[in-house]
Amino acid sequence: MDHSKKYSVRAVYCHYRASDEEIYESLCRAVDPLDRSVNKIKNAKKIVVKTNMAWDPDHLRYFEGRRQEHVDDSVMRAVLKYLRENTSAKIISTDVDSSRLPDMRGINYLPILDEFGVEFVNSDEPPFKIYEVPGGGLMFARYKLSACLADADAVVSVAKMKNHAFMGITLCLKNLFGLPPMLPHNRPRTYYHHIIRLPYVLVDLGMITQPCLNIIDALTGQSRREWGGEARICNTLIAGDHVIATDACGAWLMGYDPKADWPTIPFRRDRNSLLIAEQNGFGTVNLNEIDFQTEVDRPLADFRPDEPDSQETVTNWRKTTCEQALFYLDHEKELMEQYAGQYIFLQDGDVVFNGTDFRNMGSRRGMTRGRHDHALWLKYVDPENMEGENFEVYRENLDKLLLK
Repeated sequence: MDHSKKYSVRAVYCHYRASDEEIYESLCRAVDPLDRSVNKIKNAKKIVVKTNMAWDPDHLRYFEGRRQEHVDDSVMRAVLKYLRENTSAKIISTDVDSSRLPDMRGINYLPILDEFGVEFVNSDEPPFKIYEVPGGGLMFARYKLSACLADADAVVSVAKMKNHAFMGITLCLKNLFGLPPMLPHNRPRTYYHHIIRLPYVLVDLGMITQPCLNIIDALTGQSRREWGGEARICNTLIAGDHVIATDACGAWLMGYDPKADWPTIPFRRDRNSLLIAEQNGFGTVNLNEIDFQTEVDRPLADFRPDEPDSQETVTNWRKTTCEQALFYLDHEKELMEQYAGQYIFLQDGDVVFNGTDFRNMGSRRGMTRGRHDHALWLKYVDPENMEGENFEVYRENLDKLLLK
C-alpha cells in the first residue's frame, strides 16, 4: 500500500461463475491491502452495512445465475464472512424496505444475514436521529436518518456496478440513497431524487456516513439504466477505503472520465456527484491521487446510459428548476403564510399543487399545463426550516447555465 496517497482502491479479477470460496478469496485480495479500512474494521465495536439488495423477491432479475440489478448473494456472503473473520464488532445491516411487502419479504437477503448473525434494522422505521452534515451541508444542512448510524464506528457500502438513467452511474455513493426514511416519517423519496438536488444530496449522505470500506460487485453489471437495463459480464470486484475514490476508479473502469461533468456522458441529466464531492474537499476523482491497482483493463464492458430526453429539454428542466427555487426564496414569506406545513409544486411562478400528501395526485405531466420542458419544483413549506436548504446551489447552477 502506498501510504503517500490518502486513498487506496483495488480492482481484482473474479470470474462471474466463480464459487463462493473463490469470490471470498478474491474479495480478500481486494480488501487486505487497504490498511486504513482494515484497521478501522478491526477496532470497531459496531459496524453498519448498507448493501444494494432490497427488492420484491418476485421481481429480482438474474443473469447467468447472478443478480443482475443488485448485489449478488455470493458477494454479500463474502463481505460478511470477511467482517466476521476480522472483527468482533456488532454488525448491523440497514436499508429502507421500499417494497413494504408483508413479513419484510423485500429484505430478501435476511437468510444471509442470519447465516452470519447480523441484525437487520429497517431505516424506514423509528427511532431516528437528525444528523448535521459536516461543514454545513451542500444541499441540506441536516437529514433525518436511522438512529442505528449514530454510534457506528464503521460504515460499509456494498453496491452493484450499473448505469443510472438519472445520475449516469450508480456505485457506492448512490447506494447510500437507500438510507433516508420515506413517508410518513420523512420527505418523499422524490423530494431528494430531484433534478439539481440529487447529486448534492448524495455527497451530503457520504459526508454524514463516511463509509470506511466500499465494495463494488462487478461480477456482472448492468448497462443503460438501473432497472430494466442490459446485463454485462465484468468479472471484477472493487474495494476502496473512501467512497468517492472508489467510485472514481469504478467509473473509470466502466470507461468514463470521473472528472467529467454535465452534460458530458454519462452525466447527461445532472451533475457528477463525485466531482462535486472533490470540489468541496471530500475525496478525489483524480486517479493520480489514489493508490489504485487493478488486475483488469478498462472498459470492463459496454456501459452507456439511456438518454430518454433531448439535451434541450434537460437544459430547460435544469434552468427552470433553478428559477423556481429562487422564486420560492424571493417569495418565501407569502408562500409560508398560505402553504405552511404543505408540499407545493412550483412551475413558472405558480403553485400548481399543494397539500400534505401528493402520492395520489396523478401524473406530473398532467400538471405541467402543456409546458413539459418547464420543471415542477417540489418544496416542503416548513416554518421551522428543519432541513436548511442551500439555495446558493440553484444560483450557482443557473449562473453556469446562463453562460452556456
